[in-house]
Amino acid sequence: MTPTLPPSAVSTTASLLPPDDAYRKVLHNEVHARPTARIRLPALVVYVAVLNDGISREQECEHLRRLPGQSALTPEQLAGNFLRIRLDGYTVKWERHTEFTRYSIVQPLPDNAVLGASNPDLLPALVVAPDWLREIPGRTIAAIMLAMVYGDLETSDDTLAKAKVWLGDTPVLASVLGQNGHSWAVSDFLLRPDGFERMLVVAPADITATRAGRVSQRLLELETYRLMALRGLPVAKQLGPMLTQSENALADIMASLENKAAADQELLDTLVSLAARVERATAEHVYRFAATRAYDGLVAQRITELREKAIPGTQTIGDFMQRRLSPAIATVAATAQRLASLSERVARTSALLRTRVDIATEVQNQQLLEKLTRGQELQLRLQATVEGLSIAAIS
Repeated sequence: MTPTLPPSAVSTTASLLPPDDAYRKVLHNEVHARPTARIRLPALVVYVAVLNDGISREQECEHLRRLPGQSALTPEQLAGNFLRIRLDGYTVKWERHTEFTRYSIVQPLPDNAVLGASNPDLLPALVVAPDWLREIPGRTIAAIMLAMVYGDLETSDDTLAKAKVWLGDTPVLASVLGQNGHSWAVSDFLLRPDGFERMLVVAPADITATRAGRVSQRLLELETYRLMALRGLPVAKQLGPMLTQSENALADIMASLENKAAADQELLDTLVSLAARVERATAEHVYRFAATRAYDGLVAQRITELREKAIPGTQTIGDFMQRRLSPAIATVAATAQRLASLSERVARTSALLRTRVDIATEVQNQQLLEKLTRGQELQLRLQATVEGLSIAAIS
């Protein structure tokens, strides 16, 4: 909820100022648009992020109406792209972004899932119907079950061992979070048969609900932005063969230009076809490449905000992500640069060919003018001859 001032204060302040810019209130309230959740431990956060391409806000509103007591929900209530619904013992949060929508269910952690449990079964404890999760409009890009539990961070070896058992005794990544080490984050980043990843946050009993909410938000956003950044990788791999073929075709055109091995019209037709192919690829994928750069920047920002420290014997979550994500981002960046460079070279080649065609046209025009001039001179001589003969005949 956006903080508000008493009506008297608002009217008094407004009367002292010039008229508001049309976007002033929207821009001002943006900082309050997505308030951090307050999470009391122990808790389970069931998180699903779906791509919302082709999914309207009305469709998402219709789905949210299926929650208990929400039949009167209207699309206007979703206009701010954020909604938190407090229900009996749990909370549902809806957030719509440009490319994806996030659903978060914060509920009590089941008794069988506390620290020390072995790979606990979390699905039976869901407070929302499985059909409700399954029928969320969109296509899943991220799904995470984040358990937040109490634990003793002083006995690091014992706590880490319990965290590994909780995750199913798989190789894990673990980080101490915050400058004062207020909590641990542990995960194996594996997709389980139920389609969810699992993360575990271990914190002492004195952690505040606000801090727990911030930790949850950063971890969930970190994984979501990582996956969104990687969406540019399949596109880059798909473009690779086309770029190689186009670069070779451009090299052949340049060689023909240099050696004058082909007619200008033939070269022009080939170049126009190549330019169309390159510009189409640019138009189709420039947004995805730009989005990859933006999401990668958000990943780096979230890693910085976690202020991680290493736990002996494990790799931090940030190091893992940077090492695994960096090559993919570099591939996308190289492909984007390669496409842009190819487009520039095609443009330069087009300019060269146009120059040659223009020169050839100018030469042809000059030759035509010379022919016309010679023809006119011949016509004048003939006319003079005819006139001379006519005079002679008359005489």
